Amino acid sequence: MISGLEVKFAGGAPVLSNGHVIEGYASLFGLADQGGDIVVRGAYAASLARLAARGDKVRMLWQHDPAQPIGIWEEIREDGRALWVRGRLLPEVAQAREAAALIAAGAIDGLSIGYRTLRAERDREGRRVLTEVERWEVSLGTFPMLREAKVGRKSEELGAGEELAEALRAASALVSHPRSSSHGAAGGRGPVRRSGPAAP
Repeated sequence: MISGLEVKFAGGAPVLSNGHVIEGYASLFGLADQGGDIVVRGAYAASLARLAARGDKVRMLWQHDPAQPIGIWEEIREDGRALWVRGRLLPEVAQAREAAALIAAGAIDGLSIGYRTLRAERDREGRRVLTEVERWEVSLGTFPMLREAKVGRKSEELGAGEELAEALRAASALVSHPRSSSHGAAGGRGPVRRSGPAAP
C-alpha cells in the first residue's frame, strides 16, 4: 500500500476480453459506497488533466501493492456516468497471468482505486461527498464496495455457488479483521483510510 492513500472499491462492470484486456468503470458518480462516500461528476477531471500534462499514467497494481504492477491502463476518462478505464494485463508478468486466470474463474471480480481526497464536503445525511480526487492507481480488488464493481463474465448474474463463495470470503474477512480491532488500535496505518464492507 502506498502511504497516505485511501482505498475505495467501486466501479461499473469491467470486462476481461482476449485474455488480458480490461475495460469498464472504476468509479461510479452519485452512488454511495458501503463506506458512505459519494464521488460527484467532475471529481477526477483536474487529476486527469495534470496526468496528461506530465505525460504520466495511472498505475495498474495487484491488490494496491506498488511492488506488483501487473499491467498498463491505456485510457482513463470521465463520461456522464463515471470514471471509465481501459488497459491490458501484461502476459510477461507472472502475477498478471495469475490475475487473468483468477478473473476468468470468478475468484477476483472487482476494480478498486487508490487515491487522495483533495476536496470534500458532507451532505445532509452526513455522508462524505468527494468533489476533487487525485487518483494514483487502479487495482484488481477482491472485495468491491459496490455490487456494480464486478469484472464482467459470461453469465450476467451470480449463481448460487458464487453467492456461497462470496459469503465465505466475507466471513473469512470478518475472522481475519474483527470489529474490535478496527477502531483506535495502536500501531495503525496512520493516514491510510480503508473502508470495509458493510451489511446490506
